[in-house]
Amino acid sequence: MSVTTLFTGRSPADGDPVTDIYRYAARKGVIEAVEVAAEDLGLSLREAHEAVANLVESRLLRVDDSEGRRFVPVDPELASASLVSSVEREIYQRRELIDQIRERMGAFRSEYGDAGRSSAASAVEYLVGAMEVRGFLKMAGDACRDEVLAMQAAGGDVEDLSQMYLTLLARGVTVRIICQHRSRADVSTRMLLKRLTDAGAAVFTVSHVPRSAVVFDRALVVMFGVEDDGEDDGEASVARVHNHGIAKFLLDLFNHLWETATPLEGVEVGYANVADDLQQAIASLMAKGYTDEVVARKLGMSVRSCRRHIAMLMRDLDATSRFQAGVQAARRYLGAAG
Repeated sequence: MSVTTLFTGRSPADGDPVTDIYRYAARKGVIEAVEVAAEDLGLSLREAHEAVANLVESRLLRVDDSEGRRFVPVDPELASASLVSSVEREIYQRRELIDQIRERMGAFRSEYGDAGRSSAASAVEYLVGAMEVRGFLKMAGDACRDEVLAMQAAGGDVEDLSQMYLTLLARGVTVRIICQHRSRADVSTRMLLKRLTDAGAAVFTVSHVPRSAVVFDRALVVMFGVEDDGEDDGEASVARVHNHGIAKFLLDLFNHLWETATPLEGVEVGYANVADDLQQAIASLMAKGYTDEVVARKLGMSVRSCRRHIAMLMRDLDATSRFQAGVQAARRYLGAAG
């Protein structure tokens, strides 16, 4: 049992074997045998031995013989000073290690920067692997001062980034998020989004977001699920973009989606507020001849949910085929828009 175990649970109280054993030792002045202490206190031998081991590790008991059977109590103030000293020493050593790591890595920073500036592809850098991606996002979040604009193509992205968003909001940074409509139907994602809106984030939804991306302070762009070979093997990866033109394009795309998106309000929202928008998107994809599986994937919903919407659409239009329903619906929505 580690030293921290003694201090991370409930407070010592009567009936706790650790407290009872220490009180017994303080009263007697010594524990001659754990078996005797256990019998006197009505504890099982196992409970007594575990309590003694805990107290020894916590410096509140000291072994007083060569056989390890006799224990004497230690003044809690002395035990505390001893423990704090060891913890402080460990903290100092870890801080020293952190400084060494930063100093060592800093020596390579200029080399990396010089190589990046001399490369034609320096505007885009690829980071692969959960540790590298997580470290970069922390750096980007820590450096952000004013605004974060996020496009979330899938619910998992919201979950992965939610803590960063909450930290930014607590610092007064503006956070605006565009998700897919499917986020309204997923209970866990919806509750997560409620935490963000309660903290001050503005969350809107649209039918389809092509890829997840985050723009920090309208300058640094991070695109998710992108690797330098164009393949996405499922491992965490991002593209870090420093190019002003690309940042401007992402900002324009975000603003366009924002103007057509529907605000997420409350928890019990479901698809009710976006039914027409969702059916229009489904109809458009059906008219292009996409299969149910492709339509579902593009809209970020399950195939089962997608087929339910398609069936409702075909019934409302009295269509005999998916293609016919798609064309008729597309014409209807086009006419309504005109």
